[in-house]
Amino acid sequence: MDSSSLDSAELQRFLEQEKERAMVTEMVGKLTNVCWDKCITGTPGSKFSSGESTCLTNCAQRYMDMSLIIMKRFQSLQ
Repeated sequence: MDSSSLDSAELQRFLEQEKERAMVTEMVGKLTNVCWDKCITGTPGSKFSSGESTCLTNCAQRYMDMSLIIMKRFQSLQ
């Protein structure tokens, strides 16, 4: 394998890693917005109420579960 194909393979790996990072960042942003809007009413104080904490935890878990289901479904279609 020559250095140009090695560089190309390294570049491809780097691009894939960056794409995955961008997807994770986007997912976290969406999760934050969706769960915040659903669980936080008004302006929060110095810490979340127990109801808000429970709601945020459940919302984040459901969001992650659905994201994994959707991702697996798309992978199975490819």
